[in-house]
Amino acid sequence: MKKILSVASEAVPLIKTGGLADVVGALPGALAPLGWEMRVLIPAYRGVIKLLKSKKSVWQTPDLHGGEARLIEGRIAGLYVLALDAPHLYDREGGPYSDAAGDYRDNATRFAALCQVAAEIAREGVAGWRPDLVHAHDWHAGLVPWYLRDETIPTVLTIHNVAFQGRFARSTLEVMQLPEADFHRDRVEYWGDVSTLKAGLMGADAITTVSPRYAQELMRPEFGMGLEGVLQLRADRLHGILNGIDPELWSPENDPHIVSFSATRMQGKERNNKMLQEEFQLDVEGPLAILVSRLTDQKGIDLIAPAIEPFLDAGGGLVVLGSGDRRAEAAMLDLAARYPSQVGVRIGYDEALSHRMFAGGDAVLVPSRFEPCGLTQLYGLRYGCLPVVAAVGGLADTVIGLTPATEAAKTSTGFVFHPVDALALRQALAQVTALYADPKAWAATVRRAMKTDWGWARSAERYAALFQGLLSP
Repeated sequence: MKKILSVASEAVPLIKTGGLADVVGALPGALAPLGWEMRVLIPAYRGVIKLLKSKKSVWQTPDLHGGEARLIEGRIAGLYVLALDAPHLYDREGGPYSDAAGDYRDNATRFAALCQVAAEIAREGVAGWRPDLVHAHDWHAGLVPWYLRDETIPTVLTIHNVAFQGRFARSTLEVMQLPEADFHRDRVEYWGDVSTLKAGLMGADAITTVSPRYAQELMRPEFGMGLEGVLQLRADRLHGILNGIDPELWSPENDPHIVSFSATRMQGKERNNKMLQEEFQLDVEGPLAILVSRLTDQKGIDLIAPAIEPFLDAGGGLVVLGSGDRRAEAAMLDLAARYPSQVGVRIGYDEALSHRMFAGGDAVLVPSRFEPCGLTQLYGLRYGCLPVVAAVGGLADTVIGLTPATEAAKTSTGFVFHPVDALALRQALAQVTALYADPKAWAATVRRAMKTDWGWARSAERYAALFQGLLSP
């Protein structure tokens, strides 16, 4: 089998703050049947090592940026892990990148250390294992391709969200073990600072991002966030490969959190809807929309209140789960106060509740201003909760919007709106209401949505082809 070292800041089921962790945790299992052995290098945050099985120390150093460090090899849920145990860098009470006071001041050091160890594994191997290729994820691992740019081992960098760029002061060149000569616009310099994401973009043999449309969008100023010129320069190395979801974890037929149902036996869908309404003390006759999201302007949450009143006035309902900006949270709570029998809000996050919402909801709102891939709409499709999405990134790549053409061809799986504003969202919600009023057409659309396959198989094949191309002479 060909060997790959995956380098990331998080991976399911060990540590997760977003979709990055889902990809890093799922890709090894998806690639294994295709002949690829992937091991995942992540920081050993507090509690990570305790979760690993069959663990042993395979490497150590007395000084990694001011303290002892070792690599702990272990397994969890089929994932082969190399955990970088450096307590002075990673054993903290807060999250992977920040605590209540904000971002950790030594993040440049913390993730430079991860990248330096990754580069050493690539060059020298560890415990008799040496990768044929290195797959780095986001800015946290962006220095790995830069460190290895003159080596024979190929590197791939995946951009999960270009908004996070690993931007640090010029003075961090020393901890990154980079010479002053690298502080140049054609290297790692970025608007007077250092960007580890730019370093990865400049050093990688191939660049991927998490949907084909997002790969195109990244070369435009409105989406590239300052790096569009770099991505235009490296366009011949940029590939858009959609993320997938775990069809076993997200399975309406076998989900322990819900009343089971399938695309052919839909009785359970109605029961889940009734139970969700009871949980939030709602009385909704029309379509029940759900929102499972970070409550931020990037996610388009500010568009919902101006857009949804006609939908509610027509008999629809809304259940919200999420947290984020206080202003966005307040807007959702205000909606619930004004429509107490139609709008329910839970500030925070609850994994089991999210499953109940997808199972009981009729439509899931994803009005993001930009969305590299998005998983929420894929969960919606899987559970027959029709997505209402903005025409951006992976949302546009995965949902077939209702139009006269798709209605005639019987291919629609949801609702897609453009431009990303309150008027377009209001119009999409009017489409939801109209389709829901036709039970036969609604049921046919739900069944089509549930039969779409957004598992990892096709995406894994694309990754495997890319990796093989880099290894072939």
